[in-house]
Amino acid sequence: MTSVYYEFYRGSSIGLALTDSLDELITSGAITPQLAMKVLQQFDKSLANTLVEQVRTKVKTKVTGKGHSKWYRLCDEVWTFIVENPTFKMESNEVVTASKIKVVACKSADAIEAGT
Repeated sequence: MTSVYYEFYRGSSIGLALTDSLDELITSGAITPQLAMKVLQQFDKSLANTLVEQVRTKVKTKVTGKGHSKWYRLCDEVWTFIVENPTFKMESNEVVTASKIKVVACKSADAIEAGT
């Protein structure tokens, strides 16, 4: 079964740099567009798997958050929330605030593969 990975990280600085480099290679004839797509798919997979592994092994902090949900939506099984005036309280009692945050939540690749 082929895995499906979200393309969120293509908009990050490293994802944009990769996309620009691939565009230059396609334009110069060094690679085909099909190869560039395979590279981007591998980027999506590698970044998602790396982040999951880092969170599993290194993030052990509990956080409590409050805020006002400005709006939310569900599209293609991806939830997006805009929260205004969020306040996060860490285990260490440190408080972090912002004027607005965007939260994007989606199924993990494991859940997608399992069909849940």
